[in-house]
Amino acid sequence: MTDPLRPDPDALLQRMQAEDVRAARGKLRVYFGASAGVGKTFAMLAAARALREQGADVVIGVVETHGRTETEALVQGLEHLPLREVPYRDRVLREFDLDGALARRPALVLVDELAHSNAAGSRHPKRWQDIGELQAAGIDVWTTVNVQHLDSLNQAVGGITGVRVWETVPDTVFDGADEVVLVDLPADELLRRLREGKVYLPEQARHAARNFFRKGNLIALRELALRRTADRVDDDVRAYRDAKSIAPVWRTREAVLACIGLGDDAEQVVRSAHRLASQLDCDWHVVTIAASHLVPPADTLRVRLRAAMQLAESLGARTETLAGHDLVQAVAGYIRRHNLTKVLVGRARTEWRAEGGLVERARMWLARAIAPLLGAGNRLIGRQSFADALAAGCPEVDVMRVAADTVRDHMRPESRPARPGHDGAAAAGTATLRSGDYGWAVAWCGVATAVSMLARPWFDQVNIAMLFLVAVVVVALRHGRGPAAVASVLSVASFDFFFVAPRMSFAVSDVQYLLTFFVLLAVGLVIGQLTAGLREQAQVSVRRETDARTLYELARELSAALTTAQIVEIGGRFLHAAFDAHATFFLVNDSRRLVPMSPPAPPASADSGPRTPKGEATDTVLAQWVFDHGEPAGTGTNTLPGSTVLYLPLKAPMQTRGVLAVEPRAWHALAEPALRRQADVFATLMAIAIERLHYVDVAQRALLSIESERLRSSLLAAVSHDLRTPLTGLLGMAETLQRAEPPLARDVADTVDAIHAQAQRMRTMVVNLLDMARLQQHDVTLQRGWQSLEELVGAALASMRETLAGHRIDVADLSALPLVECDGVLMERVLCNLFENAAKYTPPGTVVRVRGEVTGSEASDEVRLIVEDEGPGVPAGQARHIFEKFTRGERESATAGVGLGLAVCEAIVQAHGGRIWVEPATPGARFIVALPRGNPPAIEPEPLDETLHFPH
Repeated sequence: MTDPLRPDPDALLQRMQAEDVRAARGKLRVYFGASAGVGKTFAMLAAARALREQGADVVIGVVETHGRTETEALVQGLEHLPLREVPYRDRVLREFDLDGALARRPALVLVDELAHSNAAGSRHPKRWQDIGELQAAGIDVWTTVNVQHLDSLNQAVGGITGVRVWETVPDTVFDGADEVVLVDLPADELLRRLREGKVYLPEQARHAARNFFRKGNLIALRELALRRTADRVDDDVRAYRDAKSIAPVWRTREAVLACIGLGDDAEQVVRSAHRLASQLDCDWHVVTIAASHLVPPADTLRVRLRAAMQLAESLGARTETLAGHDLVQAVAGYIRRHNLTKVLVGRARTEWRAEGGLVERARMWLARAIAPLLGAGNRLIGRQSFADALAAGCPEVDVMRVAADTVRDHMRPESRPARPGHDGAAAAGTATLRSGDYGWAVAWCGVATAVSMLARPWFDQVNIAMLFLVAVVVVALRHGRGPAAVASVLSVASFDFFFVAPRMSFAVSDVQYLLTFFVLLAVGLVIGQLTAGLREQAQVSVRRETDARTLYELARELSAALTTAQIVEIGGRFLHAAFDAHATFFLVNDSRRLVPMSPPAPPASADSGPRTPKGEATDTVLAQWVFDHGEPAGTGTNTLPGSTVLYLPLKAPMQTRGVLAVEPRAWHALAEPALRRQADVFATLMAIAIERLHYVDVAQRALLSIESERLRSSLLAAVSHDLRTPLTGLLGMAETLQRAEPPLARDVADTVDAIHAQAQRMRTMVVNLLDMARLQQHDVTLQRGWQSLEELVGAALASMRETLAGHRIDVADLSALPLVECDGVLMERVLCNLFENAAKYTPPGTVVRVRGEVTGSEASDEVRLIVEDEGPGVPAGQARHIFEKFTRGERESATAGVGLGLAVCEAIVQAHGGRIWVEPATPGARFIVALPRGNPPAIEPEPLDETLHFPH
């Protein structure tokens, strides 16, 4: 026999390998608190100083003291790593120097504020990623974090305090820490420290006291921190118990287990366990036992057990079906594996009211009579109750019996009525099968009697008894426990009647034969039951191996599928083979609508019979409900349980990819928990395969788009370079003709002017093409300098004087605007394109207005330049589209251009760290260019006329 407490060698090997990997990494200690000011950094520095005094190599990577005197005093005397200076807009930020820490390679480095976001340009966007690299290099790290920065609790904290913190840390980082030190402080003490200025500076403290630092908030945050730390410690306890193979339960945390069986109180046990777990605020589990029954249970009992397991899952319990020779040992192993402290069992009544009349009563009596001979594996039907046996096997666990349900069976409705053609046929088939098994038991006993009669002249009575034992073993192997018990009784009776004197009578002349009969009966029963048990376990093993092989083959074939049709065909084939079911897939198309797809019909077999009509399997309305809610519906669920079809959402890691409708031949087949779990796994594998194809398609389209964009940029660059030279020459010749002496004739001069205007327009388009190509290839180096927007606007208006000749230009006073740091040539190009765009799309004689403003605070403000026109405006829904390349405001119009001007504007502005957008005006459109203000040098304002007028 295998020792259940013996560690698994494979698990030990994996644990040793994981420990080797963990030993090579640096250790991470996290000082964890409910909020700022509880003393995390203080505790970390105090522990570091104590370690430094012991001779350890401790350095400070980065520590934020926030002006606290006590914290700054602890920093003194510890080695500091120089911080790295990172230029960011108009200031210089000081960040943790990861490369410096790796080069210094201390034994321990202190890195405060685990959730900190690094400045742009750093190697990692988050500080916890820097810490991960330090650990990978074998350096120990100590850090700090508050409860509101954990991903799983960030939203909950935001709902409590009304303040959402955007810097978060994945829970995997916190859970993966080697040590978590809770730094706790009562709410009143923390508020006192806040008032004394030991948390924030006075002005910040007043603001915090009005918002985040309220007593109710602090109490709630403290509870969250304590609970999260308790969860972490509970995981540590489980890991230690597993590593040391500790069997006894440690009562460190309450957890409830409900054990249910075929009794009529299974549902009551589940509800009682749920209430107890809610009162204790703890996890709870529900298990049932796949026990081998001498008397096969009735269909109604199996349906009731299945309903109880489904109820437990709907209430949030973790459910599992256990198996094994010893039922108590199986449950005890589960208890110790999960460190459970309380067990609830039922108190089912024992009644003699079986549906089968006298025959069924005889079978029940026989089961109870031989139960003591079957050992611990069947204590559920023996004299010792399961609760007493479990209490004796797990003395460290509280075993509680739920109060008996006083409602009689006839007063409660059955879990599910029989349906014609489904349950009735199944029950009839089962009854026929059982009757046939008992008939075979009688037949085998008759064969054994006949063979013994023939062998009687040559064999003694002891050897003849062995022939009857062989018959019992054969019946147990082929027909199960109940027929084996009947065969044992018939064998003893036949042996007594035909071979024990006086023969042909049940009378016994020698009292010693009574002992022989008893031993023969006992041995026959035990051997029969053990043989039948081994047969059932072999069947269970084969079934589980078949399920595992089926899942492996499904995953292998789905991984090779290249189209959605192949996935549908593979899924339909496996569902038909596993459940004898017809499947319909409802997949999402590009417009987010469900489209039904059916796999090819499998070939009909001789014994399959006619298929059930699959009308319900194409219920698009119910499939849409399942897709929208992400919950299953149909048979075996809480939504339309009377349906013959099970609808499962195809949930992939990123999103739901569709709905799978499964219609088995037997409507109740997928109501079994084991089969339902297998169907869920099938659906998950298919959803992952569909999502894989989706992202393969997305990657192919993205690659094609990148290549197309690259080719387009190359062509634009080549064409623009080749066109600039002849256009420049054409412009020069036109200007030469315009200045020719003597002047040209009137009609010739007009032609030359037209040539010059068209060449100038063509040159502008070529310049935009070249600029866009260079900007896309990041081939532009910005020549930044502090520029005056007033001068940039004036230079752009001077360049566009001829283009704007038909419009009145209204320029507000721009002298009060601060200088902006930008490339003057490129920013002038932006303004020229905006002015040209206004001239193109507004009627002659309208006004083009230019003004500026400063928005935001001095720490993060913008300088905005606004260009307004009185044209038709931007069509609804096109506010972003007009900034795309080759997009024109009017399609197939007489307006010249290729639709690159605004795209060039956006590219240039974004290269400066700014943004550009359009808003509707009354009338016309309003284009806004926003640039970072920065920290410009002071300039003296100069007066300027409020309005510039250009002659028409």
